[in-house]
Amino acid sequence: MSESPPRVIVSVDAGVAEVRLNRPDKRNGLDLAMFEALVAAGRQVAADRTVRAVVLHGEGKAFCAGLDWAAFLAAPEIGPKLLERGAGAAANLAQLACWIWHEVPVPVIAAIHGAAIGGGLQLALACDIRLAAADAQLAVMELRYGLIPDMSLSKTLLRLVRSDIARELIYTARSVSGDEAARLGLVTRVEADPLGAARELARTIAGQSPQAVRAAKALCNEAPELDTAAAFRRETELQLPLLGSENQAEAVRAVFERRAPVFRDAE
Repeated sequence: MSESPPRVIVSVDAGVAEVRLNRPDKRNGLDLAMFEALVAAGRQVAADRTVRAVVLHGEGKAFCAGLDWAAFLAAPEIGPKLLERGAGAAANLAQLACWIWHEVPVPVIAAIHGAAIGGGLQLALACDIRLAAADAQLAVMELRYGLIPDMSLSKTLLRLVRSDIARELIYTARSVSGDEAARLGLVTRVEADPLGAARELARTIAGQSPQAVRAAKALCNEAPELDTAAAFRRETELQLPLLGSENQAEAVRAVFERRAPVFRDAE
């Protein structure tokens, strides 16, 4: 019997990691293997010090159409596995498959086409930046199935859009286009070619000092949870190792010499 193709494929080139969901026949629906593969891919990318930016996208006609209900109905024991939380862990497996992309120490860009619904939308929301096709379909779909969104949306959507907008999307489970999602603040912007635009943006980010990019993501992740004094202290803590460092000096030289900088990877 031939092996099933990998659920998620990771490749790295010139500091940019591409993470591709690889169930096109199921519109990249989330089964247990896909949840596990997303976590493994996130850990792989996070551990690779050559990676400076990440592009996350789906193979085929959709970014991710959410939960693969057929797989779960055929194997009811999968549900409890997704909700298991290790001792001391903040997230269970279902949550971590999304939240890990927030925790990856470099920027993650989601390129959204076709459906990004339910868990698929929650996956995209955990990324730093979302570029969507105008005709993409995005929805917080869980209430349609008598459930609530429980894959980290409480720490993503509620920060991105006004509370009343988030509540309407959650309560109604209605689908919005990429165009409307951009107007609501659900996605960063609309692109005719989201994947091409995401790759270009990732290359731009990868051209910055990798230590500065990592510090910037840490600041963006941490500061909203801190009070003013603590946030200001964290700015200084993150800045001090950058000041006078090899890559910071190279950034300054490159600006004055009007050339592209050449940076060393993060250690």
